[in-house]
Amino acid sequence: MKINTDSISRARILIVDDNSVNILLLEKLLKMSGYSNIMSTTDSRETLSLYREHNPDLILMDLRMPYLDGFEVMEQLNAVKEDDFLPIIAITAYNDQEHRLKALTLGAKDFIGKPFDYAEVLMRIKNILEIRLLNNEIKENNRRLVNKVHQRTKELEDLQVELIHRLARAAEFRDSETGNHILRMSKYTYELGKAFGLPEKDCELMFHASTLHDIGKIGIPDEVLLTPGKLTPDDWEKMKTHTVKGAQILAGSSAEMIKLAEQIALYHHEKWDGNGYPSGLQGEEIPLVGRITAICDVFDALISERPYKKAWEIDEASAEIEKGRGTHFDPSLVDHFLKIMPVIREITEIYK
Repeated sequence: MKINTDSISRARILIVDDNSVNILLLEKLLKMSGYSNIMSTTDSRETLSLYREHNPDLILMDLRMPYLDGFEVMEQLNAVKEDDFLPIIAITAYNDQEHRLKALTLGAKDFIGKPFDYAEVLMRIKNILEIRLLNNEIKENNRRLVNKVHQRTKELEDLQVELIHRLARAAEFRDSETGNHILRMSKYTYELGKAFGLPEKDCELMFHASTLHDIGKIGIPDEVLLTPGKLTPDDWEKMKTHTVKGAQILAGSSAEMIKLAEQIALYHHEKWDGNGYPSGLQGEEIPLVGRITAICDVFDALISERPYKKAWEIDEASAEIEKGRGTHFDPSLVDHFLKIMPVIREITEIYK
């Protein structure tokens, strides 16, 4: 990586020295050498504001000044600098090790002695500017790389979401009764998760993952899945296997969303009192996503028309959810679900 001459000549240089003669000498020297972006002040108290306003690529600063000496100014700059490279060349007549070590400790990168040796001054300025501009270029390249990684990650996440929803649609083709059930139910899960206090990210994950809650039904025989009336006991046992089949379809993924979908598929028919399936889990043994989906799935099934039943009114369905409090459903989640009924009603109206 190489810095071109034009970049160096356009670098922003700030001179801080209470001696105006020194400033004039340095400005003249720099301009004669092709530098065009030069600022200066004789009042060290202005250094911090100038640094914040112009973000100079190099500060040439005297150490011995009234008001604030160079050490005090460097302490101020260290408190506000945005990166680890503070581009300061100290102008000093000090030759003792104590003052030089103090300056280096506070961030000085080099020294210019008094009286000035013009050739040495220009070489030291050029060297520090090269380091500064290389540092800037590295930071910019890192920023671009991070942006590319974020963009690619977003693309992969979007692709994952798209594939999940397409897979859910594929499952719908096997069950003509679902209609907008999956869409409504997933939106309920998002709202219930939010009402329960889950982070936004978790609610969004659950919204997408819950669309696959019945994905296991693609493994149920047509003569069972498409039965228009009540299932026989044997067929009901076969139907209940859709939870395990769904989990098997989704098992083994490293993606957070798919792992969540696996949990939902497996546990959304468990009941708070332990009388659900497939494992008969009880209470908080059931993962939270399974408990949330259970309420949302049952509620929407109740308000949906089926060949074997009419759609329930929303008030009837909400009463049934309340009736299942502490037996079928997590009591706390039921309370939160009933509190957000205005939002639930709105979803049902939009996605009839």
